Order: sequence, then structure tokens, then C-alpha cells
Amino acid sequence: MPHEIPAVPADVSAAGAGRFAPSPSGELHVGNLRTALLAWLFARSTGRDFVLRVEDLDRARAGAEAAQLRDLAAVGLDWDGEVIRQSDRTPVYLEAIQRLREDGRVYECFCTRSEIADAPRAPHSPPGAYPGTCRNLSEAERERRRRERPPALRLRSEVTEYTIHDVLHGDYTGVVDDLVLLRNDGVPPYNLAVVVDDAAQGINQVVRGDDLLSSTPRQAYLASLLGLPPVDYVHVQLVLGRTGKRLAKRDGAVTLGGLADLGISARDATAMILGSLDLPGTLPEALAVFDPAKLPLHPWVFEPPGR
Repeated sequence: MPHEIPAVPADVSAAGAGRFAPSPSGELHVGNLRTALLAWLFARSTGRDFVLRVEDLDRARAGAEAAQLRDLAAVGLDWDGEVIRQSDRTPVYLEAIQRLREDGRVYECFCTRSEIADAPRAPHSPPGAYPGTCRNLSEAERERRRRERPPALRLRSEVTEYTIHDVLHGDYTGVVDDLVLLRNDGVPPYNLAVVVDDAAQGINQVVRGDDLLSSTPRQAYLASLLGLPPVDYVHVQLVLGRTGKRLAKRDGAVTLGGLADLGISARDATAMILGSLDLPGTLPEALAVFDPAKLPLHPWVFEPPGR
């Protein structure tokens, strides 16, 4: 029998924990830092620990993790415990998959991305939703397909949608399909890893960008199948560039390093970000008056100084 996934580690506050979990693909920009500051404020204002996790299963650029941790400290963030890296935790993800397999909730999938994109699907299914092509293959057909390419593993979902509650968005119902549990290259995907890690780290509050809201019902449903505790979700507004699209490095001086080149210190950048949330300019001052009900509900359009 596989080991049980710990729900809450012994050293986590009784109130639980919040977190920030960047991918080490490059420097953090102002939008990333704004989300990190909000995650810290939500956690600290509710008596929770605040932890960091490096989500490096897919993308990891040399030196990026160190640069990100340096920038998070520069804007005044502190965190509890050691930084966790997903690349160190593959055995834990495999244990979770094994639990689902023993419950009859896992099947092999041999579809390529192009096959999934071209397959007919039910009306109103969102782009990319898996149409169930390999769900009921015979053993003979699976054996034949294994000789052609290694399979991915998918969840045999028993629902088509799931409802979560978000602090800012209220109840949100989203599509649940047979999501991938293990890619055919042996790498666990984001939707599985994030669910397992949040529970293992005692995280019961997830603050992140609202571009991830649509994937949250899948994750909450998967957590329920694994018997993991529920999470308080907070999906915050993204920061946009002048074109109205999600902020990116193409928008100019959007990192602490880029702003420093313009003479803007990390302290001033922090005050600017907190000001966009109608909060005073230092973290202690912001924490003293922080009220989620007073947060702006519209995106912040960031224009780098001097443009």
C-alpha cells in the first residue's frame, strides 16, 4: 500500500498556511510581485504561515530561482520554513497516482495533442478539454497502442463540472474532464503536483492570478478524490500592460532590475504596487489596514516610468 499523503505537517500553524509558488523561468515582473504581496497579506492577516514553493517541473532557467528569491526579499516578504522544489517530490506524486489507480480511477491515454485538438467533443466543451478517446479501449487495443508510443495516465473522472468558492469571485463552476495525471515522458503535470503539494505543506489558502480560476475546479475535484482538505481560493486580478494584455517583459521596465535601471528602488517599487491596491506604501502599514473587501476589483494597467 502506498504511504498516505500527509494532510498537514506538524510544524504548520493551526490556522494553516498560504503560499506563493513561482516557476523559475526568469525574473519576476511587477504582476508576479503584486500577486506575491497579496498572498503574503492574505496569509499574515489571517494568522497563517506563508510558504514558498518553486514549481520547476516544466521550466527552470539557470539562476532564476535565486533571482526570484532575492526579489521577493527585496520587496519585504518573509516566509516560513524551507523553500520546497517540485523537482524533488516526484515519488510523492507517484504515490498519489497509485492511490487513484487502486481506486480504479486511472487509465492509459495514447492521444497526441493534435489528435485531441481535432477530435469531436461534446457541445459547449472548452478548447483543450479531453474528449475521452482512450477511456474505454480494450486491453488488446491498449497493447497495440503501447507498441506505438508510451501512454500518459489520465483520471477517470465521474463528473463533468465542479463548483468551488472563491473569496473574490464567489461560487464558480467549471468544466472537469479526464485530466492528465502523468505525462508520457514520466513528468507529473501541474494540476496533480499543485494539489498534492498544497496538502503536504498544510496550505489551506491559495492566492494566485485569476487566469488560473478556470482550472481550479479540476484541482478541487482531484483533491476531493484524494481525501485532501478543502482550500480557500482567492484569484486576484492580473496586471496588464498598456495594450490591455497581460503584463510581460515586452512592456519594458517591469522587473525590479529594469526599474532599478530607471532609478526606482525596490522600496519605491513596493510602494507603487501597494498603492495600486489602495494600500499604504510599506508592508507593515499595509498589513495593519488590510481588508479583502476593499481591494480593487479591476485590473491594474502598469505603465513603466519614462515611457
